[in-house]
Amino acid sequence: MSIAPEPVPRRFYNRDTLIVAPELLGKLLVRRESSGLLVGKIVETEAYRGVDDPASHSYRGKTPRNAVMFGAPGIAYVYFTYGNHYCLNAVTEEEGIPAAVLIRAVEPLEGVDLMMRNRGVEKLTEVGSGPGKLTKALQITREQNGCDLTDPASDLKICEPSEAGKVFETVRTTRIGIRLAQDKMWRFYVKGNPHVSRK
Repeated sequence: MSIAPEPVPRRFYNRDTLIVAPELLGKLLVRRESSGLLVGKIVETEAYRGVDDPASHSYRGKTPRNAVMFGAPGIAYVYFTYGNHYCLNAVTEEEGIPAAVLIRAVEPLEGVDLMMRNRGVEKLTEVGSGPGKLTKALQITREQNGCDLTDPASDLKICEPSEAGKVFETVRTTRIGIRLAQDKMWRFYVKGNPHVSRK
């Protein structure tokens, strides 16, 4: 597997969230931790914006919890939810405009055995097929909140795949796991990929 020496640049994230979200599909989520290198291909994402999105954490304004969403694009926003798991987001758009893309699912590519142990599962499709599953598999917690995904030295970053990894069809549909703004077609996933959380 080929990982680009440099992560995806900040200018990639400094665009409309609805453009960034589908373009994150196929990219590599790279996590370096004490046990080794963990890599997953992003196969499902969801877009969240600010004042026009009641489902977004930033809809009612800036708080200590969501402050990272108001910062620079290309930063990791990690939050704890439902009292039992973490969710990873990539901040998008210009600084001061709160928006982010939730990474909903990854296909394990490297460090697979370690990811399976982290998850406590034996079935490969159970490793990263959901936002809480992938953060446990890649050992992502609130410690990574505010991490710069564009920094080559970061222990959490997003890189370009090889050319072969860029060939797929994208499905656009409604978001899941939310109570508000359920009609927005802001979820994107790789068609036919078995690691997607829900078709």
